[in-house]
Amino acid sequence: MSSRASSARVRAVALALLALCAAAAAATEPGRPVTIGVSWSHFQEERWKIDEAGLVGALRERGARYLSADAQSSAEKQLADVENLITRGADVLVVVAHDPSALAPALARARAARIPVIAYDRLIEAPDVFYLSFDNRRVGRIQAEQLLAVAPRGRYAFIKGAPEDPNSEFVHAGQLDVLRPAIAAKRIEVVGDQYVDRWLPEVAQRVMEQILTRAGGRIDAVVCSNDGMAGGVAAALAAAGLSGVPLSGQDGDRAALNRIALGRQTISVWKDSRALGRAAAEVGLALAGGARPEQIAGVQTFTTPRGVSVPARLLEPIAITRENLERVIEAGWASRESVCRGVAPGPQAPPACRAR
Repeated sequence: MSSRASSARVRAVALALLALCAAAAAATEPGRPVTIGVSWSHFQEERWKIDEAGLVGALRERGARYLSADAQSSAEKQLADVENLITRGADVLVVVAHDPSALAPALARARAARIPVIAYDRLIEAPDVFYLSFDNRRVGRIQAEQLLAVAPRGRYAFIKGAPEDPNSEFVHAGQLDVLRPAIAAKRIEVVGDQYVDRWLPEVAQRVMEQILTRAGGRIDAVVCSNDGMAGGVAAALAAAGLSGVPLSGQDGDRAALNRIALGRQTISVWKDSRALGRAAAEVGLALAGGARPEQIAGVQTFTTPRGVSVPARLLEPIAITRENLERVIEAGWASRESVCRGVAPGPQAPPACRAR
């Protein structure tokens, strides 16, 4: 046999062995528990701990393993975290993306190893990544509908999320679906429209203070995209003597529910993240078992802002106002004590806080 033929055969054998290794890595070994690896963008936010509890509980019920890493709002760390989760044996990756555009190298490695990836609550625009979230455009519509009902005209400000997070655009698009006609008719004047770095409450507070300064302290409603930022906005409004100005949020944070009871926030769009966590476990285990994305219960095709079609499952959000605070209490999401803390008893109190 010639040395050229011998070298070709060695290369062929090596390639075959590499292919077998990749297939073995991609398959879940019989008898070995499925491992779900989760990369959190910034785990210190209250809601992610609730998501994790739902996810971990569902995995334990099914005998699966849970690995996690916290990127601490760093795109570079998240890239390393995802690659480390792959190295540690994750069969499925669940990623709360800090900056989706920075994840391409890790996604390429997962793709090569045939490891399914779930974009959890934050979109990753790749056709082979499963998108699991709430209907975030619907979130924005609900926020705007509630504010428009109590402030049909006047001076509005938009406090949007992180500019690199696609959810910021989805929520804001929903807000404009509702408010655009009133803006065009000049019933609403937009006096502020700003993104907030990393959705941070302290940044939202500074942004709101700046808007109030430019607007001469005159504001009629604040369309704020989540509850964490709404806390900062509420603090800025209170400092300016404007506590009680109509204000929106989302997530159903305990502090926000209490602000609603106290009359300092109008609405929180409740996304029961326990349900989203359980859904992540269900979808992850199905994908690990060989199910195709189109076979997942409740799947739909979602078209991203860039026109990419991705498989998705979107849960329905719920508007929480002072009139239906009982709903989150009955669901075990928040205690009556935490919701009603500081609320004066009497007929002016929200229904959930009258009988204590």
